[in-house]
Amino acid sequence: MAYICTMKILILNGPNLNLLGKREPGIYGAASAEDIYNDLKKAYPAISFSYFQSNVEGELVNKLHEVGFDYDGIVFNAGAYTHTSIAIADAVAGIKTPVIEVHISNVYAREEYRHKSLMAKNCMGIITGFGMKSYALAVHHFSTL
Repeated sequence: MAYICTMKILILNGPNLNLLGKREPGIYGAASAEDIYNDLKKAYPAISFSYFQSNVEGELVNKLHEVGFDYDGIVFNAGAYTHTSIAIADAVAGIKTPVIEVHISNVYAREEYRHKSLMAKNCMGIITGFGMKSYALAVHHFSTL
């Protein structure tokens, strides 16, 4: 049976998330970003996914501009840029595509500086603290729209 992809979703990861599966597994788990992406493609075969990761703030802004008027949703883990980047917050505010901010760890159970998201007010919602399932929860929400 062939599926017709009617929805396009970008999984967008910021700095240091290329180290998933290697970096602090007690906080971030053992799964790699590729594992997460492949699991989403299997779980939601009717959705056309794209994946992009960068440690560079400007590249994340450029990707938001590139897909932010054509995609149906963006699942965005901006990593530390969540708490520091006005440029990323402005890029999220400037696009049409809805963005769900995700975090693997519960940022509110961590250091105080992680409790403030500069982009949150421009996002559809935030999912934090559900490990790698945070991505699937965001995709599930988009799939029900």
